[in-house]
Amino acid sequence: MNQLYLNEIERFGLEKLIAGADEAGRGPLAGPVVTAAVILDRTFIIEGVNDSKKLSESKRESLFANIIESAISYSIEIVGPAEIDRINILQASLEGMSKSINNLNVTPEYCLIDGNKLPKSLLLPSEAVIKGDGIYACIATASILAKVTRDRIMIELDGKYPQYGFKRNKGYPTKEHLQAIKKYGITKHHRLTFGPCVQQTLSFF
Repeated sequence: MNQLYLNEIERFGLEKLIAGADEAGRGPLAGPVVTAAVILDRTFIIEGVNDSKKLSESKRESLFANIIESAISYSIEIVGPAEIDRINILQASLEGMSKSINNLNVTPEYCLIDGNKLPKSLLLPSEAVIKGDGIYACIATASILAKVTRDRIMIELDGKYPQYGFKRNKGYPTKEHLQAIKKYGITKHHRLTFGPCVQQTLSFF
């Protein structure tokens, strides 16, 4: 059996409703941070579930469909650059995960949040789990939903702003991306409070 499912079953059994939450996109200079929450049916094992960073793009895409189809409940939230700039990336990530959990159509009995902090607005019983996407299946599946959703957004933005290479760098500060910012300025999808974007000219809408 998948070890991440086994960890969850050994701790919580098969019946308790456990929500896992994770985010994708804290480090990029452009694009949203995307959060997701998932309550899994632990009697139905989705083979191949793991931390999204350890999976290929094609594997994440195939798992995305399986997770949506078989989860008891799931929710995805998109927090844009303006909100990230307004409240900072940590708070945007935490609030996004809180919204993801609160928007599930089934109320979980317990929540597992990836990382070392809990959202202040989350009133349900919960705990922070460092590197939780490599420990519990519910967090790993949330990481997959968040990562695939964000990658799709960045690929779409690449079609509008090909000069930044978003399809390849997903908004992260690669050499290609940094050079493009210096040459072309920034777009409305860049995070104005992130170092390389500060005081840059807003050139594209």
